[in-house]
Amino acid sequence: MSEFPGETLYAVKANPSKWVLETLYGAGLRHFDVASENEMTLVAELCPDATMSFMHPVKSRHAIRRAYFEFGVRTFSLDCEAEFDKIMDETEHARDLTLIIRAAVSNQGAELPIDGKFGASPAQMITLLRRARPIVEELGLSFHPGSQCMDPYAWSVHCEQLSRVITDAGVDVDIIDVGGGFPVSYPGKEPPPMFRFASAIKRAFDRMPLPPHARLWCEPGRALVAEGSSVLTHVDLVRGNTLYINDGAFGTLYDAVHCKWTYPTRLIRQDGEPSSRLKAFRLFGPTCDSADMVPGPFFLPEDVREGDVIEIGMLGAYGVCMQTQFNGYGQAIEAFAADSPWASVFDNAAEPAKADWYANI
Repeated sequence: MSEFPGETLYAVKANPSKWVLETLYGAGLRHFDVASENEMTLVAELCPDATMSFMHPVKSRHAIRRAYFEFGVRTFSLDCEAEFDKIMDETEHARDLTLIIRAAVSNQGAELPIDGKFGASPAQMITLLRRARPIVEELGLSFHPGSQCMDPYAWSVHCEQLSRVITDAGVDVDIIDVGGGFPVSYPGKEPPPMFRFASAIKRAFDRMPLPPHARLWCEPGRALVAEGSSVLTHVDLVRGNTLYINDGAFGTLYDAVHCKWTYPTRLIRQDGEPSSRLKAFRLFGPTCDSADMVPGPFFLPEDVREGDVIEIGMLGAYGVCMQTQFNGYGQAIEAFAADSPWASVFDNAAEPAKADWYANI
């Protein structure tokens, strides 16, 4: 996210693997969006001088207290007065807090809407801003446009909504957090170039009624790690256009099942070349649950056979962290490869010269 005109926090929930955290830390990222005590423990162990912000809007009292007194967390997200009271109580009414109030916004334009669960209305945000401003060190507003949001203009719309709240509340806001939701390239889901998102956000932020010192944050998860992993699955049975494999709905293919997303695939065969003719397949996972089915369609050589290996790519986000031990499955061997990602939104992340940009519109 080097093109983003602000500070990037990595949303650890997208992939909490040790190698992911160490790679991002090694690349210079020093701010992590954590949502649980386990994530705080991981970041504290692997990235000792990093800053953590507890961006889950609903937290247990025990987690808040541990975050503040054990892990040194000073930034907390919230979306209601009850959560505000919990944070103040469990931090013993600390004055060195940064509170980020999360707005309820439409997720139109997102492939996976997540609105309806979290977020304060404009009236609730105004109340929270006015309560918090006199007693905390810094105050912010945030939103989440929905996962895999394909429309750069969505961020502009949400920033305008926050601008109206700030004006009506009549208080200074120090931080605008535009959330995650940045899209990656999946089959049939090709987003605009990444620079369009950064440009839209920068222009919207510059128009907001903010003091000169105000800062801009984002908290991507999927966009930073989706390209970083594939899973190699074993074909255990071929039945018509259905392949029975050793991964599925209760493993790394959670999104493929529950969101009905397709992922890039290719066949790997140890002896001989597979057919060049492709056929549409669906995949059944290894558990005894009939819901363990990945509809696809996945286009693979028509002569797929037992013993073949299928590589399913772009699973770096929400793959590893969704694995379960249901029916005794979920074990995997981890290996590292040096080849390029299957597809990358960062190949054209930088904004081209204006003449080139206009020529391509």
